[in-house]
Amino acid sequence: MNTPVEGFSKRSKAEKINWIAEHYTKDPKASKAILEQYWNTNPKMQKLHDEFIENTLTNYYLPFAIAPNFLINEKLYAIPMAIEESSVVAAASKAAKFWLTRGGFKTEILGTEKVGQVHFMYRGNNRALQSFFEELKPKLHKSVSSITKNMEKRGGGIRKIELRNLSDQMEGYYQLHCTFETLDAMGANFINSCLEQFAKTLKEQAQQYDAFSEDEKNLEVVMSILSNYVPNCLARAEVSCPVSQLDADPTLAKEFANKFIRAITIANLEPHRAVTHNKGIMNGVDAVILATGNDFRAVEAGVHAYAAKDGRYSSLTHATVEGDTFKFWIEIPLALGTVGGLTTLHPLVKLALEILQNPSAKALMEIVAVAGLAQNFAAVRSLVTTGIQKGHMKMHLLNMLNQMGATEVEKQQLVEHFKHHVVTNASVKEALEKIQSQ
Repeated sequence: MNTPVEGFSKRSKAEKINWIAEHYTKDPKASKAILEQYWNTNPKMQKLHDEFIENTLTNYYLPFAIAPNFLINEKLYAIPMAIEESSVVAAASKAAKFWLTRGGFKTEILGTEKVGQVHFMYRGNNRALQSFFEELKPKLHKSVSSITKNMEKRGGGIRKIELRNLSDQMEGYYQLHCTFETLDAMGANFINSCLEQFAKTLKEQAQQYDAFSEDEKNLEVVMSILSNYVPNCLARAEVSCPVSQLDADPTLAKEFANKFIRAITIANLEPHRAVTHNKGIMNGVDAVILATGNDFRAVEAGVHAYAAKDGRYSSLTHATVEGDTFKFWIEIPLALGTVGGLTTLHPLVKLALEILQNPSAKALMEIVAVAGLAQNFAAVRSLVTTGIQKGHMKMHLLNMLNQMGATEVEKQQLVEHFKHHVVTNASVKEALEKIQSQ
C-alpha cells in the first residue's frame, strides 16, 4: 500500500523519477526508460523545459503541424497547430484551400477589453458606500501607478473601475469591476497585480473613511482575480461567396447551402448538438493557441460561457444566404498574448510566431478565429455531404495500423486498399490478417 510522500518537490529529478516508478508502476525499469526517452538530448534545452512547471519528470510530446494556404485579409498564412487528434489539420487545410479561390477569410477585432474583479463583503448603507467609492477611484488609480506606468506608455492600462452592487444575489456582496487594455500581452499577471493592490487600498481607505460606522469600515475582501470571461474581447472571422461557387453543379451548390444553413440552425437550437459543434471549432482554436504558447484552458472557459450568453448554450458560428451570397461567420472571445510567458521562453512557440509573421495580439486573435471557422466549415461540410466518419477514420488508419504492429510494407498496401473501402477497426484488422496470412 502506498503512503503519502514528504518533501517530494525538494527531491532531485532522478529521485522523483525513481520514487514514482517504484511506487506507482509495475515495471520501474521500463517506466524510467520511457520517461528518459522523451528528454531532449540538449541538456540546456531540457533544463529550460524542466523549469516551466513543478515536479517535471520528462516532456510530453504533441505533434506540431502546419495548415497552409490560409488567405486572411489578402495575406497568405501557414498556420502552426499542436494537437493529437487525427483529421484536424487535414480538415483545416482543406477548408483553407477551398476558400483560397473564393476570396479567403475576412476578419476584424470587435473589442480587446479584459476584466478583473475585487470581490468584497460590505454590510452597511449603500449610499455611503457609493460616496466612498467616488472618493476612492482616483486613489485606486494612484495606488497602481508604478504597475501601470509602462503599460500606459504603450497605450494600455486601466480603462474603467466600477462599483457593482450584487447584494440582491448574496447578502452584502459587492465588486470592484475593472476593465483593462493589455495590448500584446495576455495580461493576467498585470491585471492580478493591479487587483491585489486595489484590494489593499480598498481596505485601507475604508478604515479611514469618517462617514462609515465602525462596522462599515471593516469590509471584507473575499478575493481579487482576473476573469477569463471576456465578452468584449472579440474577434470576428467570415467567409462568403456566390452560392453557385459552392459546387461545380449549380443544383448541388444550392442544395449544399440549404443543408449547411440547416445544420448551423440546429446547432443554434439544440444544446446537445451545439456542444459537439463548438468542440469542433475548438479543435482548430486550441491547436493554434497551444502552438503559440497561450492558455487554451482560459480560452475554452470563456468561449463556452460566451456560447451561453443568451441563456441557452448555442453555436458560435452562423450562416445565411442573402440574395445569391452564402455567408458563414464566427464571433469568438479570445484573450491572447504574443509577448511574455512562454512566447519568449519556448523555442517552438517563438518559431510558431515567426511562421505567423510575428503577429500582434490582435492579429493572432484574428488568425485563431479563422482556424476555428475553417475547422467548423470542414466538419459541417462533411456532415451534410459524405458524413464525418469517411474522412475521419481514414486519418485514424495509420494509428490503427501502428497499434496492430503493421510493417511499413503492410501499411503502404493497406493505405492503398482503404482508399476504396470503409475504415473500421474490424475491417482494418481483417485486411491486415489477410495480408499476413499470404
